[in-house]
Amino acid sequence: MNTAAQTDYTAAPRGWFSRSETWLDERGKGAWIAAMVIGFILFWPIGLALLAYMIWSKRMFSKSCRHRTSTETAPWNDARFARRHGFSSSGNTAFDAYKAETLRRLMSEQEAFEAFLERLRAAKDKSEFDEFMDERANVARSAREAAQAEFDDTAMDADIDADDIEVLDEPKRGKKKPS
Repeated sequence: MNTAAQTDYTAAPRGWFSRSETWLDERGKGAWIAAMVIGFILFWPIGLALLAYMIWSKRMFSKSCRHRTSTETAPWNDARFARRHGFSSSGNTAFDAYKAETLRRLMSEQEAFEAFLERLRAAKDKSEFDEFMDERANVARSAREAAQAEFDDTAMDADIDADDIEVLDEPKRGKKKPS
C-alpha cells in the first residue's frame, strides 16, 4: 500500500542485456571496443549498434566504465537518488530529527487515509450490492404477484371451484366417484 515507507529494496531480476552490460563494464572500455569490433566482423549492424550505444551512453568518451556498476545495480545507494528523495543527512541533527518525525507523521497519515479510502470503497460496494439484491427481490416479488393475479383471473373466468383444482404435488383427496 505505502511505497514511500518501504526501505527494503530487492534487486530486480536482470535480463541478458543488463547482465552483459555489467560484465563489459567490469572489464572496462577495452572490452566494449573489443565487443564492437567483433560485432563488426560477425555482422556489421551489430557493431554499428554497439558503437551507437557506446556513444549514446557516454561510455566511449568517459575515463572508465567501472564507476557505473555500483550506482546502476543499486540505485538507492546513489547519492543523487538519496538527495532527491530525502534520505540523506543534512548535517544538522535538529533538522534531521524534524525531517524524520515529519516523514514518519506523513507516512502514518497516508496509511490512515489509505485505510479510510479502503473502508469507503467497501461501504460503497456493500451499498451497491444491497441495492442490487433489493431490486432483484422486488422483481421476483412482482413476478410472483403477477403470476398469482393471472391465476386468480383465469380461475374466476373459468368459474372453477376450488375442489375441482388438482394439485400435482398433493395426493388426491378421498373423493367419491359418482356411480
